[in-house]
Amino acid sequence: MSDWRESRSQRFQATAIAAIAYPLISALGRTWSWRVEGAEHYDGVVAAGRQPILALWHGRILPATLYFQHRGIVAMTSENFDGEWIARVHARFGYRAARGSTSRGARKAMVQLVREAEQGRAVAFTVDGPRGPARVAQAGAVWLARASGHPVVPFHAEASAAWTARSWDRTLVPKPFSTIGLVIGEPMYVAKNANDDDLEAARVALERRLAEVEGRAAAIVS
Repeated sequence: MSDWRESRSQRFQATAIAAIAYPLISALGRTWSWRVEGAEHYDGVVAAGRQPILALWHGRILPATLYFQHRGIVAMTSENFDGEWIARVHARFGYRAARGSTSRGARKAMVQLVREAEQGRAVAFTVDGPRGPARVAQAGAVWLARASGHPVVPFHAEASAAWTARSWDRTLVPKPFSTIGLVIGEPMYVAKNANDDDLEAARVALERRLAEVEGRAAAIVS
């Protein structure tokens, strides 16, 4: 399979998509109102001198991008074409990118994320990305929590009115003037001496916590 980066046309397309998407997303986001619960969990981690490892489902990238913008968060983004234009859009919202995924460049990206956390930056994972299955957490976030000593902070967003894509992740696009319910859960630490069984237990616990904040987010906008 050829590398999309070798195509001048696709590089141009990535630039064009980002240039068009950023003002549209910004304008849409300015129409939303927010109901946020659990912001103290994020703030408390930072106040304690730690960096949150934000964990969310892939289908909630759009509202998450708007809420956490311009905080210098480092987001793990796949190295494929879609990952490229997403990273370029994110950069305009003040995010940094660690390029890699479970299928390509994972080790390089994880090393970068450990380094970014050590340098005082929060990081973010779509824990069921980049290709699913949906609502099944992969181990990257809990592995990083073990390696870095920083906690995983799960969160979820729902909207009072939205379009839902027919994609594997059921991407949520909140409609103009909708209310976004965003719930941030309690931080979850993983011991540095955690073994493989411990990591699997942490991964399952993360899925459970994401289900809990998802239910709460849906309730506050219903």
